[in-house]
Amino acid sequence: MEVRLYVGNMAKSTTADELRTLFAQAGTVSAVDVIKDRDTGQSKGFGFVTMTDQAESEKAISMYNAYSLAEHDLKVNVAKPRA
Repeated sequence: MEVRLYVGNMAKSTTADELRTLFAQAGTVSAVDVIKDRDTGQSKGFGFVTMTDQAESEKAISMYNAYSLAEHDLKVNVAKPRA
């Protein structure tokens, strides 16, 4: 079962490829979405990583929550469903 992870407090320069490479160290990544401002196209500083397995997603959370990337301490947890 796929698990969608919220990744917050990212540097505005962080790319989807960087996130994919980082989270692939914890397991199989099926999708990466960096959320961008509609008008400027610049990152809003957060995104989502979809992992293919529950155990791998838990490993990614333990590895990367409070992990320093580009001088920013990432916030990683299971994404809440849209209301």
